[in-house]
Amino acid sequence: MVDNNLLRGAVFLIAFSAVAFSEKRWPRLNGHHPKNIRWQRNLGLIAIDVVVVYLLMPFTAVMVATRVQDHQLGILNQIPLPTVIVWLIALIWMDLVIYWQHRWFHQLRWLWRLHKVHHIDMDIDVSTGLRFHPGEILLSLLLKCAAVAVMGVPADVVIVSEILINSAAMFNHGNIAIPTAVDRYLRRFLVTPDMHRIHHSVISGETNSNYGFCLSWWDFLFHSYTDQPQKGHQGIELGLAGYQSFTRHTLVYLLTLPFIPLQHGKPSAKK
Repeated sequence: MVDNNLLRGAVFLIAFSAVAFSEKRWPRLNGHHPKNIRWQRNLGLIAIDVVVVYLLMPFTAVMVATRVQDHQLGILNQIPLPTVIVWLIALIWMDLVIYWQHRWFHQLRWLWRLHKVHHIDMDIDVSTGLRFHPGEILLSLLLKCAAVAVMGVPADVVIVSEILINSAAMFNHGNIAIPTAVDRYLRRFLVTPDMHRIHHSVISGETNSNYGFCLSWWDFLFHSYTDQPQKGHQGIELGLAGYQSFTRHTLVYLLTLPFIPLQHGKPSAKK
């Protein structure tokens, strides 16, 4: 039996490498800032996230799922359903939870303090899809564990869900040029790079849209979908208003940013 951590690590490396290669081969936009400096900061933050989670998180979503199954807790354990239906419901449920988590991190001021670390990146690529403050990572894991317990998500589904969502995050943050016709088809059910890039616009109405990570359905269903950026993809300005000093965005700054008084860069909630 393949070790869960080994499996997730292998898929992560494959997905990261595939997106990074695609960005190099078929770039969508020209970067405005030195990629080597951005990657040092982003990958440094990711490394800190891993260490913080390892030291401070005494359990994982898989552990919670195993305990829930052992005690037959959660909604799915109360209803006799075929395995394939259980998997389908559980995977969709986990993606829906991530959608609302993302939306709450925009709409609640204290959560936004953490999440804006992700948004002040002034270019976006595969590394941006993994760049989050350690505080946000910990809160996200707690919410994910609660979602697993409530629904009774099987442990195997948790593993697959994490692989899919992480891979999707790297893909939809990728600076990849996808033909318009292909993009139009894909975004009927998946979040594409062109769709998610709008979410990283400095224009607040665009920042507060396209929250989906994997499935695009939620943005259509909950009226948070924006089809195209106002200035077009070639003219889009990325990052947050009030946080446009690239030289200031050091690793130390990213870690301390949630504790610095808010500037402009708090997007108003989309109606």
